[in-house]
Amino acid sequence: MKLKNYSAAVISLSILAFTACSDNDDNLIQQNEYAVPTTYTFERNSASTVSYSGQSERIFMLEEMGGVFKTAAANGTTLSTDLLTNMYSNTNSPFTGNGLNASGKQLKNKTAASYEYFTLNAGGGTSIEQTQTREFFESTFSDGNLASQGNAAAAGAAGVYLDGSSKRLFAANGLEPQQVLLKGMMGASFLDQISNNYLSAKKLDEASNRENNTKKIFEEAKNYTTMEHYWDEAYGYVYGGDSNSGENKTYKFWSSYINQVNADQDFSTVKEKIEKAFIKGRAAIVGNDYETRNAQIKIIKENLALVPAVRAVYYLQEGKSKLVTDKGAKAFHALSEAYGFIMCLRYTNNPATNAPYFTKDEVDAMLETLTSGENGLWDIDTLTPKLDAVSAKIATKFDFTVAQAATVN
Repeated sequence: MKLKNYSAAVISLSILAFTACSDNDDNLIQQNEYAVPTTYTFERNSASTVSYSGQSERIFMLEEMGGVFKTAAANGTTLSTDLLTNMYSNTNSPFTGNGLNASGKQLKNKTAASYEYFTLNAGGGTSIEQTQTREFFESTFSDGNLASQGNAAAAGAAGVYLDGSSKRLFAANGLEPQQVLLKGMMGASFLDQISNNYLSAKKLDEASNRENNTKKIFEEAKNYTTMEHYWDEAYGYVYGGDSNSGENKTYKFWSSYINQVNADQDFSTVKEKIEKAFIKGRAAIVGNDYETRNAQIKIIKENLALVPAVRAVYYLQEGKSKLVTDKGAKAFHALSEAYGFIMCLRYTNNPATNAPYFTKDEVDAMLETLTSGENGLWDIDTLTPKLDAVSAKIATKFDFTVAQAATVN
C-alpha cells in the first residue's frame, strides 16, 4: 500500500520498502511502502496525526510538584502535604500551570498501572504493590513536611541542609524526598507507561486495534488510529516536556537524562537509537508493517532501560566521592537521585523476557542496602562498601563497568 497523504516535506524523504505477512487467516503477503521522516512529524490530509498532550501535562504536573519542595526549602516555609496530595490526584485545582487543573489527567492513576506488569501481570506486579507504591510516593510528602519544620538535618532527624547556596529537605534517614519523588515517579509512572503499557505489542494489537490500523479506521472525531495514538503516548512520556524554542531548547526528565548518558563516549549511541526507533516505529505503524514496529519496540526498551542503570551508578559513585570530600550530607542529594533511579529499574522491560531487568525483590534489596543501619545514609563510615556493591550489581546486569558510568556528567 502506498500512502499518499504525507506532507510534501515528508514525501521528499527516502522511501523504504518492507514486506510483511499479515495476520489474516488467508496469510496473504502484503507489500508495504512508506516514508520514514527524519523528525517525529506525521501528517494526514495536511494535518498532524501526532497527539500526546496528556503525557506533556503529567510531565509538567510532576515538575510543579518538585517545585513545591524546592520553594519550601528555599523560603523556610512549611511544605503542605495537602497541596501535594491534591496535585498527585489532580483534585481541588492545585496547579498553577496553564490547563493542568482542567486537563482531567493525574499522576496517581498512572503510577504502577501498566498493561503488562499490573494488568497482565507479566512483570510480577499486583494490586497490592500498586497500592503500596502509591502510598510510598505519598509518604514523601509527609517526609518533606517533617523536614520543613525549621530544624537542621542531622543523623536520625529530618530537616534542612545547606548544600552550597541551595537549601534542601532531608528525611531522618538522609534521603531527599523531592529527589526520591521525581526520579521514582520517572520510573513508576513514565517508564512503566512507556515500556510496559503503550509499547506493549499486546496492547497495541489489543482487540481490533491492528485491523483498524490496517484499514485506517480512526478514533472518533480524530485523524489517527488507536495504534498510532498509543505509540505517540509512549513518545510523549519521553519528549512531551521538551521546549523547542531555538537556542533555548530545554529537556525534561527522561529526555534530559538520555542526553546526559549519551554525552559519554561509552554510551554515545543511546540517544540516536531511541529517537530513530520512535520515528521508524511510528512510520511502520502508518505503513502497516508490524514486524518492523516490533523491532523498534525492542530497540527502545533496551536502550531506555540503560539510562536509569547508568544514572544510578553515576550518582552512587558521585555520592561516594562527596562522602570523602564533604564528609556528609552534601553527598545525600546525589545518593537520593541514585535511590530514585534504582527504583526505576523495577519498571524497565527486557524484551527477551518481557520482565524487568531487576525484579521488585531485587530492587527492594538494593534500596534496603543503601539505607540499612540505624541512621540510613548518615551512617557514613559503613556506606562506601554498600555503594560499590550496588553499583557493581547494576553495572554487571547491563554489561558496562562502574568506571564507564562514573564518567557520565
